[in-house]
Amino acid sequence: MKLLRSWVDSANAAATDFPLNNLPCGVFSIGDEAGRCGVAIGDFILDISALEAEGLLKLADQPLFDVPFWNEFMEAGPAVWAEFRAQVTAMLREGASKRWVIEDHLVPIADAVLHLPFIVAEYTDFYAGRHHAENVAALLQTEMPPAWPHMPLGYNGRASSVVVSGSAVRRPWGQLKGAGFEAPIFAPSRRFDFELELGAIVGQASAHGYPVTVAEADVMIFGYVLLNDWSARDIQAWESQPLGPFQGKATATSLSPWIVMKAALQPFRIATQPRAVALLPHLAEPGPLLYTIELEVALTPQNGVETVISRTNAAALSYAAAQQLAHHTTSGCAMNVGDLLGSGTISGATADSWGSLLELSHGGKAPVAIAGGARRFLEDGDTISLRGAASGDGYRIGFGACSGTVGAALADPYARD
Repeated sequence: MKLLRSWVDSANAAATDFPLNNLPCGVFSIGDEAGRCGVAIGDFILDISALEAEGLLKLADQPLFDVPFWNEFMEAGPAVWAEFRAQVTAMLREGASKRWVIEDHLVPIADAVLHLPFIVAEYTDFYAGRHHAENVAALLQTEMPPAWPHMPLGYNGRASSVVVSGSAVRRPWGQLKGAGFEAPIFAPSRRFDFELELGAIVGQASAHGYPVTVAEADVMIFGYVLLNDWSARDIQAWESQPLGPFQGKATATSLSPWIVMKAALQPFRIATQPRAVALLPHLAEPGPLLYTIELEVALTPQNGVETVISRTNAAALSYAAAQQLAHHTTSGCAMNVGDLLGSGTISGATADSWGSLLELSHGGKAPVAIAGGARRFLEDGDTISLRGAASGDGYRIGFGACSGTVGAALADPYARD
């Protein structure tokens, strides 16, 4: 597919994340106004809530965009999602007859505050990157989990920890027990880290007690965001035997503010790499399910210069979101509109493509060079920015940045004013 040209000039620029081919979904506000639903187009946001209120966009018998989140629209289903894209594309396409009406509802992105675009119902984080899993096993001097080649492993996280890009991320306190400790101590994390992931957003519910197929799960997925699963490695290491991550993963999970709808990524589908072990039939791919999305991680120290410390691709994953979702339902677990599925850390095969400082610094033994210094793990004031885009013929489908800055731990977490 080639670039769809828009009368919004900035949407035709090769470097923009938001051409007409994209139309990602977000929530924005101006000043003290309430949040509204909008789509990004070039350097602007098209106010979808206003278009619906004025009757310029009509998709259902009842309003879908009179709330500051996209859950009600998602619940309306794939046919409505497709109609929405068709109507908005027609409004913004080069030569559109109603341009003079529509352009009154464009807001510069630079003037807007961006919010979490949906209500997160529940959050599950998976472990779907083979290179990451192998790297962690090597660092811990253990074998790969025996179940890993057969199914996507994961854990249930906290929906309350999910925040939008730019939100404060404070260094957590927790129990730590290093190799030289006789007993655990309660202290701020000393090995705070990021994880580069994609998040899939469930747009259709499943019924309790009834598993869904991988093909059905793929239809249920509404879209994708960039996701940073902030991780306190020292807290995680002490608590994880035998039940796995808990407080080490509960500090925050940052999302990019724009949901890229699955339809926008359709031209970039790709099959998973050949497997050493065939999956059981209920998890087998009915067709290509992954996406070729180029990803990068940048670290900027406080008052410093940005350094890109990793570049990889979402095609490196071994399990697609549809397989993760289908696996999630095999026990009869019901999935809800607004459920969030993290892909797990996306690492490539080479050292410059690893998706966490745990890997990049070899567990803290080999500092990662940045402009003006080096890092084993994150320091206070460091900003991590995740970026990603799928590249087409003269355009790119981007997510915008997913950024967060590490704030200092509370001096006394139990002190009260």
